[in-house]
Amino acid sequence: MIERKLLKLKMKEYEIENYIASTLKNAGHSHTKLVRTPLGEKIIIFASRPGIVVGRKGENIKKLTNTLKRKYKLENPQIEISEVENPNLDAQIIAERIASTLERFGLKRFKATGHKTLGDVMNSGAIGVEIVMSGKIPSTRARSWRFYAGYLKKCGDIALTGVKTAHASAQLKSGTVGIRVKIMPPDTKLPDDIEVTEEPTQEIGEIKEK
Repeated sequence: MIERKLLKLKMKEYEIENYIASTLKNAGHSHTKLVRTPLGEKIIIFASRPGIVVGRKGENIKKLTNTLKRKYKLENPQIEISEVENPNLDAQIIAERIASTLERFGLKRFKATGHKTLGDVMNSGAIGVEIVMSGKIPSTRARSWRFYAGYLKKCGDIALTGVKTAHASAQLKSGTVGIRVKIMPPDTKLPDDIEVTEEPTQEIGEIKEK
């Protein structure tokens, strides 16, 4: 019985996060964190453009709050906006940015978009970045294009915990284009990072006998 309630609760949180992500697609949305408090549910939205999330005179926040109350039956949802310090190091923001660019300009500039994004991420201090675009690019036959820069771990514990991975999709006339972004941030500690400290040396002189 407890397992069913827990599973139902997690499914509800997952649906809320997906709904917020789809609603704030063009607002630089990174991720959403839901915290339960005695006063109600606290929803923290991490985004690179908080002004668009809030809207004019808080219209978007009011609309989102009313929707959460009605659709997901939340009693007292408290929405808090947190700005992402460096959007170029957030994999989800980068993936959504590429998808938005492809939907706006089409596939004619997909190579320029990929290389420019690599430069922006690496100039922000990332150790490595990988972008994969999959779909009918640019011909009618589906294929994958890979853009890579820097050093990126592909296996081991660092690849799971130290590499940020995100997915997005762009809806084009030719079909859906999938986008996968992997970023290794500059604060990632690799197992082979070793610091050698020099110990102070003591000079021992020769003692002469009288």
